[in-house]
Amino acid sequence: MRSSRPPALQLFSYDWDRAAFDACAGRVRFDHAGFDLFSFPSQVGLLGFDLDRFTDRLVRRAARRGWQAVVSHHEQFGALAAALLAERLGLPGASPDAILACQHKLHARRVLERVAPEATVPCEPLPVGYGETIPEGLRYPCFAKPVKAAFSVLAREVDDRAALQALTRFGWAELWIIRRLVEPFERIARQRLPEAGTAHRMMLEQPVQAPQYNLDGVVVDGEVHALGVVDAIMYPGTQAFMRWDLPSRLDPAVQARALDVARRFLGAVGFTRGCFNMEFFHDPVSDRLTVIEFNPRLASQFGDLYRRVLGLDPHSLSLTLALGGGLADEPRREPTAGATSSFVFRAFHAGQVPPMPSRAQRAAFAARFPDGMLLPMPKQGAGLAREFKWLGSHRYGVMHLGGRDEAELRRHCEEACTLLGWPLPYAEAWTVDALGQPQLRLRPDSRWPAGQPVLRA
Repeated sequence: MRSSRPPALQLFSYDWDRAAFDACAGRVRFDHAGFDLFSFPSQVGLLGFDLDRFTDRLVRRAARRGWQAVVSHHEQFGALAAALLAERLGLPGASPDAILACQHKLHARRVLERVAPEATVPCEPLPVGYGETIPEGLRYPCFAKPVKAAFSVLAREVDDRAALQALTRFGWAELWIIRRLVEPFERIARQRLPEAGTAHRMMLEQPVQAPQYNLDGVVVDGEVHALGVVDAIMYPGTQAFMRWDLPSRLDPAVQARALDVARRFLGAVGFTRGCFNMEFFHDPVSDRLTVIEFNPRLASQFGDLYRRVLGLDPHSLSLTLALGGGLADEPRREPTAGATSSFVFRAFHAGQVPPMPSRAQRAAFAARFPDGMLLPMPKQGAGLAREFKWLGSHRYGVMHLGGRDEAELRRHCEEACTLLGWPLPYAEAWTVDALGQPQLRLRPDSRWPAGQPVLRA
């Protein structure tokens, strides 16, 4: 007997996306395509990857499978591939041109300067290619980042010419990976957004020192709606995320201003349907709001947070949008938490990467927190070294928990960290030494070697 569930396609869905969409399997019959950039042998798919050829193959497959929706929240390839395929098949979705305009960070900055100049900072393209000699005369400090990248790769503040030169100098293996990550986007951008210029370069921005936030929302037939704001909490003395907290502590009036900026930008680039995430700073002293970047897809890591606190499933909502529906078609459930966080565990020195939880530790965590989420992310060898260079740290695990309020959430996190043998991701557990280097405040029961630096700025 043929299923009554409509067929749909997931592209590049792994980790949070795969688990969240699996929970929607009662609504649709999912097929999958794409590969995992972070695991072997799946990542071999990067060899010769081309978005046009990939889309052509999916169009032929669609003739047999009859997909009625295509979804992806994968930053590197998936969001653009989904838009290209939806356009070819006549399905609801974001315009590929809008995806390109958001993901080309230099072009997006220029659009923002035109439509919301009060929310942008001065920027310029780095006038040389990777590894070439950095010219004299640039202003420091500056914040450098790739024109096209994801996960904050190679994005950091640099204090002088030598630091910028070191950041942009790569070995042959690193250059091979970088070029193959960017080139599929570059080919499509050359065809459809030639005025943006090449994405094979870095850009420099004026640094901003202020608390960071994320506005999450959806656009339905051109109408922009906010889901909420998630607060970014950093490891002391670094630009590395330690936690993502919901609900936000940001003044609702500032949240409304952020939504207004998003409306202007998304309207300017023609983003009319889909999920979006706007990263921004807000300085509580000057009251200035500054956009970091726009992501034309759901911030997948936050989906579980909204499910806990709002009773709204953003992944399910994104599927509803892909099927042609709207906000009114998406049901809400009873919230399970008053406060929740995505805890990010990092090592900042290769010699201080903690062991991954044993099977017994993971079982103990699951028994104590049946609704908790734990994602160990081990790396070793060249992959580990590359992550330290590109990100300045190694993200070895992510944990999601909820509580009735912030106090209970904190107690749950302390208990979970004790079970796992991992350091506590709260600022009170860390300090910064006289040289400005963050250090973990060691407790008597800590598994870290006494007197050893845990963190290197």
